Amino acid sequence: MRSSSTLPPLQSLRAFEAVARLLSFRRAGEELLITQSAVSHHIRILEEHLGVRLFVRKSRGIALTKDGERYFKSVGEAFAILTTATGDLCGHPARSRVRVSLLPSFAANWLVPRLADFSRLHPDVDLQLDPSMHLADLNAGEADLAIRFGEGNWNGVENRLLMQEQITPVVSPALLSRGPPLTKPQDVLAYPLLMVLRPYEWELWAEANQVDLAGAEKIQLTDYNIALQAALDGQGITIARLQLIGDRLRSGTLIQPFRQALASPGLGHWLVRRRGGSDAAGVKAFADWITHAASGQVGALPKRAAEPAPEAAN
Repeated sequence: MRSSSTLPPLQSLRAFEAVARLLSFRRAGEELLITQSAVSHHIRILEEHLGVRLFVRKSRGIALTKDGERYFKSVGEAFAILTTATGDLCGHPARSRVRVSLLPSFAANWLVPRLADFSRLHPDVDLQLDPSMHLADLNAGEADLAIRFGEGNWNGVENRLLMQEQITPVVSPALLSRGPPLTKPQDVLAYPLLMVLRPYEWELWAEANQVDLAGAEKIQLTDYNIALQAALDGQGITIARLQLIGDRLRSGTLIQPFRQALASPGLGHWLVRRRGGSDAAGVKAFADWITHAASGQVGALPKRAAEPAPEAAN
């Protein structure tokens, strides 16, 4: 490979920016309206011009080299500046697209009610939400950002805690009126327990409260939203994430029977991005906005709709 002090061809730089952002030659070609082989040709020209390797092939796609990551940061910023300047000059503000992968529960119960504020502040950003149980591979370009629930121990990505979560059983007033009182944790065993495919939160809560779930009547459901709806319908008790159900507790459609909720270290909702990802204007705008929006939630869990009897505290 040879190196040169002159600027590389603009078409090759544009192809590099698209491939580095999407981590896909095919998707870059679709965006640029050229063939995948043409994209590969532009990348080869650019690598020969620079004298460095920009991409390496992985078992599940491609990845940027260290040189590629460093170059992409500068090239991406340069294209963002050019796009913005051109839009301002022509009177057509540049629009950016941000793809966010997230759980349906977070989308429906927390994010969607707040999206009007983001749209008002950032009318130039097209936000594309992908509510799915599928864990998007950010390093393969499946999304720009992800919002995940857990303890932040995902490999190969950068994690930022948006808000800490607390979990506790919740029940509908109608179901509680038909059954025995819930005065201590073990009393949940008198009711059907609504569980998702991976009952991580039930297991955490049961272990912390020394409740043996082995003999409990369990109703297996697909995801958190379905379990929550089943609880609202009086079909059983589910574990709730308090940051997501404030409206239901305030309205009294669900009741938190035990005073003390469980907060496991690091358990919460996380903003996730691929390591060394682009700081494109739209991505940064959404990341800054949701971080600010979530900051008011940390440590400010909703008040319960009904106080339990003193002996119900655990």
